[in-house]
Amino acid sequence: MPIPVILDCDPGHDDAFNILLAAAHPAIELLAITTVAGNQTLEKTTLNARRVCAVAGIRGVPIAAGRERPLHGPIRVAENIHGTSGLDGPGFGESEPEVPQDPRDALTVMRETLLASPAPVTLVPTGPLTNIAVLLLAHPELASRIERIVLMGGSTERGNTTPAAEFNILCDPEAADIVFRSGLPVTMFGLNATHQVRATPEVVARIAGLGTPLSGLCVDLLTYFASTYREVYGFDAPPLHDPLTVAHLINPSLVSLVRAAVTVELTGTHTRGATVVDLHGVTGRPAVTEVGMEVDTDGFWELIVEAVRVLGSR
Repeated sequence: MPIPVILDCDPGHDDAFNILLAAAHPAIELLAITTVAGNQTLEKTTLNARRVCAVAGIRGVPIAAGRERPLHGPIRVAENIHGTSGLDGPGFGESEPEVPQDPRDALTVMRETLLASPAPVTLVPTGPLTNIAVLLLAHPELASRIERIVLMGGSTERGNTTPAAEFNILCDPEAADIVFRSGLPVTMFGLNATHQVRATPEVVARIAGLGTPLSGLCVDLLTYFASTYREVYGFDAPPLHDPLTVAHLINPSLVSLVRAAVTVELTGTHTRGATVVDLHGVTGRPAVTEVGMEVDTDGFWELIVEAVRVLGSR
C-alpha cells in the first residue's frame, strides 16, 4: 500500500524536487501540500508550490498556506540561495498558476486530512517546523493519526546559516524543540546526509537529456541553485537536501540510520538553533530519533531522474 504523506514545505529549489518525487512515485500517496515561510515569505512559497504542481501536471492535491512567521522572533528567509522569488532561475511568467490555493489554512488541512485518512499519515516537513509544532500544540489528540515525522533539518556536524545551526532549525528553534520532544517517531535528515547528494553536471545532463518541458525547468532550477551554492558556499555542485526525506520513504535502504538523542539549542549566544546529536550516548538521554548518515547517492539520483521522466511524459 502507498504511504500516505503530507508534505510541509517552503519551496525553494530542493522542495520543488521533493514535490515532484512525492507526486510521481507509486509508493507515495500525496494527500496534501502545506506551506510555511522559510526559503521565502509565505506568499511566495505558496505560489511556488502551486507553480511546481501546475508545470508538473499535479492536480487534486490541496495546497494550503500555513504560518507566515516563527513562533518567536523575526522571520528569516534564504534569498541569497533561492533568490527573490524563492524559485529563481526558470521563467514562470506573471500569470496565476492553474493549480489553485486551497481556501483552508494549513492547520485545518492537516487536521482534516489526518482525520480522513484510513491509515496513519507520515508528515514530511522540509522547511521550518512551525506548522508541525502548531499542529501538535493545537491538536494533541491527533498524535495517534501520525505515523511518523520525517524531516529535513539540522546536522550531526556544523551548520550552514551560522557555524552551528542549519537554516530550517534556526528559522524556528522553538518549533523544532517541540517536534523533537513530541514523543512521536522522528527521522532527521541533516546536512551531514544531504550534502552527499549533489547535483553534479553529470546529473543535470541526465535530466536535460529527457527533453521535456519539465526537465528543462528542472535544469533551470538546478543551474540557478548551483550558481548560488558556488557563490555562497564554494560548492562545486548544489546539494538537493529535501528529497532525501521522500526518497527514504520510497526506499529505506538508501540511507543508513542511527538512533540518537537529539536536542535543539535554544539559548546559546553562538549556537542557537543547533541540533545537538548525541551519537555516542554520552548524555544518557534516550536515543529516540533516527538520524540519517550514509547515502546511496546513485540510488537517490535514479529516483529523482525517474520522477522527472514520469511527470514529464504525462
